[in-house]
Amino acid sequence: MTLKIYNTLKREKEVFRPIHEGKIDLYVCGITVYDYCHIGHARVLLAFDAITRYLRSQGWDVTYVRNITDIDDRILVRAGENGEPYTELTARMIAAMHEDERALGVLPPDHEPRATGHIDDIIAMVSNLVNNHYAYRADNGDVYYRVKRFPEYGKLSNKNPDELLSGARIEPGEVKEDPRDFALWKAAGEGDVGWESPWGRGRPGWHIECSAMSTCLLGETFDIHGGGPDLPFPHHENEIAQSEAATGKTFVHYWMHAGAVRVDDEKMSKSLNNFFTIREVLKTYHPEVVRYFLLSSHYRSPINYSEANLIEARQGLERFYQALRDYSEVPPAALGDIKGSAYYRRFVEAMDDDFNTREAFSAMYDLVRELNTQAREDREQAAVLAAELKALGAVLGVLESDPVAFLQNGGVAEQGDADEDVEALIAERETAKQNKDYARADGIREELKARGIVLEDSREGTRWRRA
Repeated sequence: MTLKIYNTLKREKEVFRPIHEGKIDLYVCGITVYDYCHIGHARVLLAFDAITRYLRSQGWDVTYVRNITDIDDRILVRAGENGEPYTELTARMIAAMHEDERALGVLPPDHEPRATGHIDDIIAMVSNLVNNHYAYRADNGDVYYRVKRFPEYGKLSNKNPDELLSGARIEPGEVKEDPRDFALWKAAGEGDVGWESPWGRGRPGWHIECSAMSTCLLGETFDIHGGGPDLPFPHHENEIAQSEAATGKTFVHYWMHAGAVRVDDEKMSKSLNNFFTIREVLKTYHPEVVRYFLLSSHYRSPINYSEANLIEARQGLERFYQALRDYSEVPPAALGDIKGSAYYRRFVEAMDDDFNTREAFSAMYDLVRELNTQAREDREQAAVLAAELKALGAVLGVLESDPVAFLQNGGVAEQGDADEDVEALIAERETAKQNKDYARADGIREELKARGIVLEDSREGTRWRRA
């Protein structure tokens, strides 16, 4: 099977050819830590977590780098509003980000560089660009990149540099040579946060941070660069321009971008009061429900966040757990042992086709149908299929909860009735049935149903789950 990736740069799917055989270097733009992570951040975190998990499951040696932007205008403004040092704000938000990631089952990257830890590398790259006339120091002390010196500017976002110039306005007192030029280094005023540089005290611009960190950790050319839907222009476009001007080499071979998250078919925005942080969502929904919801669409597709879609995701995940309910003790199969399975082949074909998690889940649903059939006919074979289902789920970071606990919790973050209360009523119902008090037994069933508790009677006894 051949891995294909949609390359934003070429605007088509391409067969993936690594720079080094069997190895993949991946850099993903991380989070600017001035506030709690929102559901849009979760989409990017989970998309590349699933991609990395899958690549490693197929034997690729992946080096995954995801940066943290811990110095930025938004950070300084928020710290000023809070009346606290910016370092205290960023430390608190980084800790919260890591909590959110752990809750969603996002594995840590191999490297998590912070912009403030690479100031020397940033200054070295800006110096290179200034010395080679790709950048200049303006009268206000800022250092800007000369866009006109890079003829290929716009190749990632498919924007024409001349059109960008015609659409730009030159404001009175403009210090840039060209309205398209962007800041590499920002001069610091008295009392402002800054570091000493050849151009005076200041701090890095946003775009140069990622160029310096990625090339420092992965080299001047690497395999894959990823990020969110808002990054192709200007952030990634500027990364290409400054990196390739500094090194004279191709910066990245494959560019990948996750799709946008909309809320009830509208753009997510605090002004529209439809802005949800990860931790707010996890107060209501089980982390695996959120993970499944965000992975059940192709990573490049826009996704609509709504109560109805989350409920549908919860119901979809419950189908998996209902099939696994009697196989809690069955461990996941080793992937090497299921490579002959038609379901495994379909799963791999879907993931090799630009990481199509939607089709991968479809293969898993067909596996569930066969598992349910075998559960009635051949329990031993059903256990084998349950092990395969768990193995495929683990590749995507789902089906890792206890099935009984998940179903009794109803896929929500917090339980309503305590488990012991439900069990007590079930015991009372069993006693009523033994005493032929069927009215009381039926009454208990209806009482629990009204509370959202579904009873399932079988020869093995009564099981329950939350509706």
